[in-house]
Amino acid sequence: MADATIEHDAVAHATPGAYEAPLFGAYSKKVGMWLFLASDSLTFGALLFAFSYNRLSMAAWPTPFGKESIANATVMTACLLSSSLTMVMGVFAAQRQDRAWTRNWLLATMAFGTAFIVLHGMEWNKLIAEGLTLSGFPKMAGGSGEYAAVSAAVPQFPACFFGLTGMHMLHVTIGVIYLGVVSLRKKFLPILAILWLVGYLLIPSDSVFHYGIHVLLIGLVLATVVLFLKPKDYDAHDVEVSGLYWHFVDLVWMFIFPLVYLMSTKI
Repeated sequence: MADATIEHDAVAHATPGAYEAPLFGAYSKKVGMWLFLASDSLTFGALLFAFSYNRLSMAAWPTPFGKESIANATVMTACLLSSSLTMVMGVFAAQRQDRAWTRNWLLATMAFGTAFIVLHGMEWNKLIAEGLTLSGFPKMAGGSGEYAAVSAAVPQFPACFFGLTGMHMLHVTIGVIYLGVVSLRKKFLPILAILWLVGYLLIPSDSVFHYGIHVLLIGLVLATVVLFLKPKDYDAHDVEVSGLYWHFVDLVWMFIFPLVYLMSTKI
């Protein structure tokens, strides 16, 4: 009986992924993601602190956002909240080992994330065209008016605004690519390549979406390296870990939306 137990344990240890020493009752992938999110929260914490400090220390802090910007940000918030729901449903489907619905829910999450990115990019284009810009941004038609005065009088505002929202939008883009790899694996690579090629050929260089094209290219290269050097069939644990990242990105936006938009509305 003892020999049979030893043999069984040896087989279990030799099977890839069948045995993994737990840390605090969690598997290493989950612990690794929690550690990454803890470090990443310091980055967003610093950006949120910088925005808050500048707002409190400057009596002339601008409040440039009108009804249109607030309505657009509200729709963006609804997209992210909906994506959190679809992400939860995807995790549940993965735990049931329902591969079809796992993929469908993850694709729905990607669709909501993509909608958020597009709406945010359109808002950036509008704000830059109206003068809210930084020195390294492309020059657009217009550039005069209230937003131009804001950039000239309080340059800390566009620096904090674009720095904070840009970092978050980058994380959402990475999350969409991450979910694409988990849900579609190598099938996602040609889709990503086509999106990059179409964007590179059609998006003008003075649009902020042109920056996103470079992110897609970097994501394509990294996803190709991961999928070909370590191909695998992602399981429920992988879906859950990707869900942790996505919920973190959504949570960060719940701080950005009231601080940056609702507290900077026109009176």
